[in-house]
Amino acid sequence: MSSDKRIDAEDGQAYTYDEIAAHYNRKYKKTAIAAYWDECKPVKKKGKGSSKGKAEPKAKVKAKAKSEPAKKPDGPKINKNEEPLHKMLVNGELVESGLTFGVINPSTGEVFAQCPECTHKILNEAVAAAKEAFKTWKDTSHAERKACLDKCLEATMAATEKLSNILIKEQGKPMSGAQFEMGGIAGFFGAFSMIKVEDKVLKDDETEKVIEKRVPLGVIGGICPWNFPLLMAAWKIGEAVMTGNTLVIKPSPFTPLSSLAWGEVIKDCFPKGVVNIVGGTNRVGEWIVNHRDVQKISFTGSIATGKKIQEAAAKTLKAVTLEMGGNDPAIILPDADVATVAPMVFQNSMANSGQVCIAIKRCYVHEKIHDEFVAALAECAKKAVVDDGFKEGCEFGPINNKMQFDKVCALVKDAKKKEGCVVHAGGEKLDRKGYFFPPTIITGLSEKTRLVKEEQFGPVLPVMKYSDLDTIVDTANDTLFGLGGSVWGPEAAATAMAEKIDAGTVWVNQHMNVSPDISFGGRKESGIGRQMGSSTVDYYTEGKILRIKK
Repeated sequence: MSSDKRIDAEDGQAYTYDEIAAHYNRKYKKTAIAAYWDECKPVKKKGKGSSKGKAEPKAKVKAKAKSEPAKKPDGPKINKNEEPLHKMLVNGELVESGLTFGVINPSTGEVFAQCPECTHKILNEAVAAAKEAFKTWKDTSHAERKACLDKCLEATMAATEKLSNILIKEQGKPMSGAQFEMGGIAGFFGAFSMIKVEDKVLKDDETEKVIEKRVPLGVIGGICPWNFPLLMAAWKIGEAVMTGNTLVIKPSPFTPLSSLAWGEVIKDCFPKGVVNIVGGTNRVGEWIVNHRDVQKISFTGSIATGKKIQEAAAKTLKAVTLEMGGNDPAIILPDADVATVAPMVFQNSMANSGQVCIAIKRCYVHEKIHDEFVAALAECAKKAVVDDGFKEGCEFGPINNKMQFDKVCALVKDAKKKEGCVVHAGGEKLDRKGYFFPPTIITGLSEKTRLVKEEQFGPVLPVMKYSDLDTIVDTANDTLFGLGGSVWGPEAAATAMAEKIDAGTVWVNQHMNVSPDISFGGRKESGIGRQMGSSTVDYYTEGKILRIKK
């Protein structure tokens, strides 16, 4: 190794590779030491006469460091001597980094497996592989792309049981939810495989022929959420590859293993470099967003993170599609059938334990049927079976991670302090290991209450009473969110009101119905850009005008 020095993050001192290796040799594998060296920041070279003195021996520095308070790590702890459960897919090969972090089972609150932490070097290799693959993949025919996606779907369905079990362990959803997610991949891939990118003749007369061609963007960075890790990755993969793009997928650090296991399953379904899947904490996502060879970011997640991505992407003028949070209102008209509508509203608010961006987050019920409707919702909540996803009969699993669990607990605690608040079902975390919170129905809250104003992303539904049909739409629209909404009641009246809801998708007598043939996305702070339907070609390609003089 050269005499170059790098900063050891543990003590802030500069060392050569040999010094680093000598110190860590008895603790970690050579691959882990090499990976750690890649992550250490190089020492900036100074001019003549200003060279830094020799650093203290490593052992002395370590002894000195023991007396200093340790800094709290930012995010999951990075380990250097653990074996990952699954490997990353980079350029058609399965790779490790020598670094891992623990993945927690939300049903126990304990680490059950290790995930590889992608290094900057490996991320660069993944992007480079995608960039190289794009040179040929962009010119493939629809038939060639479809054949690869069909092969991917076949391999995925053959691994349904394996992938479902991983989903249950790391995400917490019940078996029925995991199977629904796997079935969703089949449905969306089937539709995506029909996507064709075609030229459009804009003008053709005696003087000129003008053609609009749609050309793929290049390398797509897909950053996925933890509520539907495989299905959201499938959306990004299907749309990207069928429009001639290549991509690097990064799953959430809360649910990375199902995506890496999927990468192992589909490794040979595409040419090398077309699809790459890396694991990692938040810094890996930052590297992807800031990488100059990534042409577009497709992100699904929180508004706060989406804003950071848009700000960072502006530095390289990347295209972005941001599908972010929602605080979807459901308005129940006075003539709605309570027996029919209440169970549907319950399911559309509590699905996946409320961890769905387009779940019903606020419910407005006309005073004429309010009490009856709330009683029906509470009855549904009290009958719900909340348990470990592997348990037979389980309908709702835990909240996925402690951060979100603590937020839901805090929102409910705050709501219960408000004058007039009534908890009709649930309202307290379950007394057991893990992040379990039961379906909860709460009334008597004002619009200023955090539980109403913010996105809870958990199994809690605030129900508000209204009396004026003319003003309830204004109340529902008074939010920074604009992902979805729904109106329930007689079709004509409900449709007329739905047209006034300010959201990307508004349903009538249904909610959360999303299909690959229909464009989807949010308004206001719920998102930028669209996915699926005609939007796939619009947002994953660019127009190129070809003008031919005759």
